[in-house]
Amino acid sequence: MDASNTKAFDACLREALAQTRDWVPRWLSKLHSTLKDREFTAGQLSEKQAMQQARLTLESHRDLISTRFLAAFAESMENALPHTGTGSRRSPAVSFDELELMGDDQVQETVELARVQQVVKMAVDEDLGTLTARLNGAQGLTVVSPEANPLRAEVVVAALMTALKGLHVDAAVRTRWLQVGAMTLGDELRNMYAELSRQLDRAGVKPASYAVTQTASARPTPVAAAQKDESVSVQEVLGNDNILTLDHLHQLLVGNLDMNDKANSKTAVSDNVMGRTLASEVVSLMLKRIAADERLLAPVRDLVQDMKPALLQLARSEPRFFADRQNPARRLLDAITERSLAFTAETDPGYGPFSNQVRGIVQKLARPGEDLAERFPSLLLELHRSQAAAVAPAQVQARGLAVQTLVRVEQRNLLAERVAGEIRSRNDFEKAPGVVRRFLTGPWSQVIAQARLELSESPPVSPADSPATRYNDILPDLLWSCQLALASLNRPRLVKVIPGVLRTLREGLDSIDYPREQTEAFFQALMGLHEAAYKTQRSEPVQEEQPSIQPEVEEDDEPWMQRTEARDSCLMDDAFPEPPVTTTQPAFLETRPMQRDWADVKAEMAVQRSTTATLPVGTWVDVLQDGQAMRWQITWASPHGTLFLFTGANGRSLSMTKRGLERLQEQDRLRVVADHGVVDEALDEVARQAWLNSAKAQDGDQL
Repeated sequence: MDASNTKAFDACLREALAQTRDWVPRWLSKLHSTLKDREFTAGQLSEKQAMQQARLTLESHRDLISTRFLAAFAESMENALPHTGTGSRRSPAVSFDELELMGDDQVQETVELARVQQVVKMAVDEDLGTLTARLNGAQGLTVVSPEANPLRAEVVVAALMTALKGLHVDAAVRTRWLQVGAMTLGDELRNMYAELSRQLDRAGVKPASYAVTQTASARPTPVAAAQKDESVSVQEVLGNDNILTLDHLHQLLVGNLDMNDKANSKTAVSDNVMGRTLASEVVSLMLKRIAADERLLAPVRDLVQDMKPALLQLARSEPRFFADRQNPARRLLDAITERSLAFTAETDPGYGPFSNQVRGIVQKLARPGEDLAERFPSLLLELHRSQAAAVAPAQVQARGLAVQTLVRVEQRNLLAERVAGEIRSRNDFEKAPGVVRRFLTGPWSQVIAQARLELSESPPVSPADSPATRYNDILPDLLWSCQLALASLNRPRLVKVIPGVLRTLREGLDSIDYPREQTEAFFQALMGLHEAAYKTQRSEPVQEEQPSIQPEVEEDDEPWMQRTEARDSCLMDDAFPEPPVTTTQPAFLETRPMQRDWADVKAEMAVQRSTTATLPVGTWVDVLQDGQAMRWQITWASPHGTLFLFTGANGRSLSMTKRGLERLQEQDRLRVVADHGVVDEALDEVARQAWLNSAKAQDGDQL
């Protein structure tokens, strides 16, 4: 972003904090008045007492709430900035895996958060959209990215929840505050958003534009699939709302299904019936989510849907199978959906055999019989064996060699960094010419590191005669000989040391197969320094080269590889040349549409360029090459995250450096297709829907 927009952005954040100091006390006063009004109008004594308790508690905690809210909001706003914050940028909605670890109180707090967020978002929707576009424009984004707005409503609500949870008050009181104050909180935020938008407009900030993206069609409200032979209906188990709530899902995951065990005979049902009913609904929702996932080819999605009868039948005997990552049925579904991400078209090599095998799996699962649960392990084993058999032995060997080579490359580069630090700490280093300093902290550090690794693997009889020792021992002579003021004073020593220095330098550079043209270029520069020192007479004034007070040219942090190492590791940097500078069309324009629009991904890239550095193993990416998107999966990453190994659907392996990944991202030629499992994301969507349903159900109860 330019300087004027930077100032406008910073000023907007400062103004947001200043306005918050004003409206938070005002909101608390409105909350107090509303509680008092409801206390007087309450028709039942219990309700009147509850409102009175909430009002009196608020009176004694008002100042503390205000102080903590402001502090939490300032911290949340800082963490919400993707390029500076260290906090999580995930949606506040609970994930499927997290839900199982929660206690009942945590589940209720999550539901409260959902409800408040819904009410607030409804109140601020239009003004928040306008502010987000202005703030994105101030950040230099051309396409709106809601996550890049540190003042978004969920950040404010999360700060409020943080402040309230830190108070020693009853959970019921806190719930009353949230229920009663949600609307007025939305009103205060809407006014603040509108004023901040006007401020950015006056500062001349142009708003980012909203991209038109393809979205999956709206899904109807899920209804639990009750089995025909069940004696208790879904309505009797789940109640009149007939929707999956977060509490229902939590009870299923923790195995505590007695939530409705009351005196009412209608709800006095067995845990087994409750579990089967809930599990059936989760399976249905999960498969609906997978059916809408456009990252999978349509025939694959259809095949997965054909597994629904078998999965619903399994849910009757194992209601929690989908939550157990080690369950054979869950593993089989994971394996099918994960492998299907490798294919972008039905004509891709390997897709035919894969789809035929999945079709066979569906047919075997559809066969009647009581042994359904026993079929999944054997089908999973068959799938793994066929996938392993589809990879040629030569490709397996090449992958193993690539990993071995990359491990050694990273190990040597890390050691070379330490060697470079040792060289920089020498007293005679700073006075050497820049060309020599760069050589020593670059190629020669690699030479010494390589020699030290070889020494550790096969130590010689006399370590003093090892290459690692000799390569380090020439440093005093090399650094002395290249300094004109010193070397010109002792030409006999200069003549004596030059042959040995040059011979050792050539030997070391040859040991790492350093490029010949770069070697000769350095030797020409070095011999020029030696010749100048030799020809300078003692009586002549010598202009000693002063150490540069300017910082050295930033060294390339790209892990260096020998040519044989680049070949053995299938380095892919050279396979992706720079695109023509005249290219103006968005990358991936002609490729198959993905679930996430490319404009959204580009907006995220503009906010945080370090995304690729954190891509986990298993991530699928599309890389644009020769006008086509090629699909790869990260199957290995070096321990320090500087090197990555990719595998294609055909079993081919390619490696890339961290900088190579970042370069493709900067060129808008890399898109993340999936950094989590398809089933994982589908189950997270189930949890999110249950989260929203809980908030809606709670609202309905209060009407």
